[in-house]
Amino acid sequence: MRDFTGGYARTSVHQNLVLRWVRDESVYDVWRRLGELDLGEAGADEITDVVSCPGTDSCKLGITSSMGLNQAVQERIEAMQIDDPLTKRIHIKMSGCPNGCAQHHIANIGFYGASIKVGDKTVPAYIAHLGGRYEGGEVAYGTRLKVRLPAKRVPDAVERWIRLYEAEREDGEVFNDFVERAGPPRFEEEVKDLALPPEFSLETMQMFIDWKAKVPFEVIRGEGECAV
Repeated sequence: MRDFTGGYARTSVHQNLVLRWVRDESVYDVWRRLGELDLGEAGADEITDVVSCPGTDSCKLGITSSMGLNQAVQERIEAMQIDDPLTKRIHIKMSGCPNGCAQHHIANIGFYGASIKVGDKTVPAYIAHLGGRYEGGEVAYGTRLKVRLPAKRVPDAVERWIRLYEAEREDGEVFNDFVERAGPPRFEEEVKDLALPPEFSLETMQMFIDWKAKVPFEVIRGEGECAV
């Protein structure tokens, strides 16, 4: 920053750093210096650039560990080795509660934290939105799906929806246009089995523990970061 941008950087609403006023002849040098700091990888604002709020890591309004889900979804997408340029344009965001600090409601694929009661136990879960947008000066909320997914099954749902889009889209059709044409019920049907609440057993015990957690899940609400 001192050498190339007058000592300033800005943060973006999508949780990236923006270096402004870099001279054309200095771009390579900036990229090389960023690489030395392990900040030079590509993919900003692409599908692997998943955005989340702090969730239960620090916010007492949080219901679920959205940061834990962020890591799990990012790892799944990286494992899928996506090279399709249209698929790379999909934006994924998740919030740890309905308040939407991670702007899940305007993501192409968005989630907010919830829960599922299974007898006297509780499963961490997410409710999905599809087809939101914010690029090009046009902002629109995504459509809320009528499914509630256990948190540990969300990466599976994301992979299914991406593969559905790649398999059934028309030539050049972007994700949001496909969502509108296929309709929410098509996406709900694709994850119908994932939405079934698990029965508690030794085999399913991990479903009752949130991402990054080591103890059984429970909903604990309090004063959040925004209120402070």
